[in-house]
Amino acid sequence: MFQIDIVEQCKRNDRKAQLKLYNQYCHGMFCVAMRFLKNEDDAEDVVQESFIKAFSRISQYRGEVTFGAWLKRIVVNKSIDFLKSKQLTTVELNEGYMHIAEDEDWTVDDTVTVNEVIQAIGNLPEKYRYVLQLFLVEGYDHHEISEILNISYTTCRTRLLRGKGQLKEILKSNKYVARS
Repeated sequence: MFQIDIVEQCKRNDRKAQLKLYNQYCHGMFCVAMRFLKNEDDAEDVVQESFIKAFSRISQYRGEVTFGAWLKRIVVNKSIDFLKSKQLTTVELNEGYMHIAEDEDWTVDDTVTVNEVIQAIGNLPEKYRYVLQLFLVEGYDHHEISEILNISYTTCRTRLLRGKGQLKEILKSNKYVARS
């Protein structure tokens, strides 16, 4: 039976013809979805939704391209829509919920000067640089820094801890070995 005959039968809502088309294209469409989604369960869902859409709109199929090409476009669009919807539900990580390990050791090698530390602080990412500068150089506490930078107390402590770690790495790379 020719593909056009099967498609025509599907347009008449023939379930056996739909099953034939499904069996003919499901594996190939699954591979297409997998290239986008990289997850078998998500790919299976997208393929199923694509076939449902294809069969419900099969009357729109004009035969200008092969049925497989028409179906593939549906699968690709459904995959992209799935990825977009997944991005919309992705929540930005809030540093305020992170556990902070207490580490109050701020000692560095005696040969490191204040100016070298200040210069190293200047090489940190902005969010860490400001917290470290306010804490180490200006002498503010966590509550004051939180108010100045309009961040939570926990976020301030987290950024200070991470900034300190990055500062030690910068000092180490500059041959000013920070003690652990």
